[in-house]
Amino acid sequence: MRKYIITATVLFACFAASAEITLPEIIGDNMVLQQQGQARLWGWATPGSEITVTPSWSDQAGTVKTVKAGEDGRWDALVTTPEATFTPQSVSIKGDNSDITINNVLIGEVWLCSGQSNMEMPLRGFWTQPVEGSAQAIAYSGKYPGIRFVTIPKSGSYEPLATTPGRWVECNPANAPGFSAVAYFFAQSLTDILNVPVGIIVCAYGGSKAESWLPAEVVNTYADFDLEGERTGAVKVDDWHRAAIRYNSMLHPIIGYTVRGFLWNQGESNVGAHEVFPGHMLDLVTTWRRLWNNDSLPFYQVEIPGWNYEDNPDGISSALLREAQHKSAEIIPDCGIVSTVDLLYPYELEDIHARRKQPIGERLAFMAAAKTYGMPTIAHVYPRLTDIRYEADKAIMRFDNVEGWLSPNDVLEGFEVAGEDRVFHPATTIMNANHDFIASSPEVSQVCAVRYCFKNFNIGKVHSMEGLPLIPFRTDQW
Repeated sequence: MRKYIITATVLFACFAASAEITLPEIIGDNMVLQQQGQARLWGWATPGSEITVTPSWSDQAGTVKTVKAGEDGRWDALVTTPEATFTPQSVSIKGDNSDITINNVLIGEVWLCSGQSNMEMPLRGFWTQPVEGSAQAIAYSGKYPGIRFVTIPKSGSYEPLATTPGRWVECNPANAPGFSAVAYFFAQSLTDILNVPVGIIVCAYGGSKAESWLPAEVVNTYADFDLEGERTGAVKVDDWHRAAIRYNSMLHPIIGYTVRGFLWNQGESNVGAHEVFPGHMLDLVTTWRRLWNNDSLPFYQVEIPGWNYEDNPDGISSALLREAQHKSAEIIPDCGIVSTVDLLYPYELEDIHARRKQPIGERLAFMAAAKTYGMPTIAHVYPRLTDIRYEADKAIMRFDNVEGWLSPNDVLEGFEVAGEDRVFHPATTIMNANHDFIASSPEVSQVCAVRYCFKNFNIGKVHSMEGLPLIPFRTDQW
């Protein structure tokens, strides 16, 4: 496959020859700018030329910006934005023999959505893999004209690129089939909650590892990666697993487009690397926030789905990665993770692309509403184990975030107990009058460990009263 590497030097040569302003595709008609802040716009022009950016709300102080193109031809302007509005706005950019008007601009909330195929998966679904409720979502998408999407095409490069295709489009039945399903349902829910326009930037690549979204200088610090070997072919690796190349070609060109936060749905390709995953995710979030010049941008993750990993549904390789995901959420400031253990159907054992995307998007929106937009009463915290003690053939557990207690309270399925032999058996779990949860099995006379849905494929059936699932856990380190 022929590869084209477009660097800033090449761009400057082209732009100098044309002596006109050139914009990246992401700066264009139909875009959404982050409200009540400094929205970053950029482009290229003749070095030293003056560029004036005038938005249609220019009657507000500080909104007209005049900047100079640098030696490499690049210019950047931070434009003060007003409160969110569904009324279309425009932005005029003049200078260097150019007079450009960007039309149909909305002011609202902007989120960058990244990861691998479960974030990429469009409303129309993948081949033989549908999205539940997609027909209705597409048919009614015209009711949400304030939602706008830009999808960055899938690509890869071993050199950081200056530009990438990807234009903003309006939300309607013609465009909606190609929207990321998780991101669309997030945008729909957030619009319903906040009543503001929502802009979504989808930058995802099926099968990509977390390390594919990091710059080379970070990946080169990892002992378990050989970036130069991947580049030269000395190290054989599947294309979708290559490190740094999605960062270079898909993320690097859009760095700095002003966003409210990040949504991340990834981890399947890192199964087996659970020990280093939390640290690598900390590096990823820290790096992205530095590149966006905002150390507090929220970062919300999604648990990976159950699947027949290693052809063993009772194995725990993916459970270990989910555990690592939760560890990463604990060590990363302004981070959160939504659980999906209950969103599987039994027949999805062999389908890594579970069809229930709407609840995932909604749970992400609920978390954003509560943690980012100051609405803490919206359901967003998940039941989790906080205390356990063992009494002979019983394990007695306490959970937090269970106001009203867990449901159903008569048959709490999915628990397992083990003795010193480390063999786990299905447990009967009940709640007593003290609101303790007691797990036992006739096969285990001396319980010393408990697990809940800690398998490659296990459907969680225990929820809080608000309908959020109990987070999978283990009390052992076997």
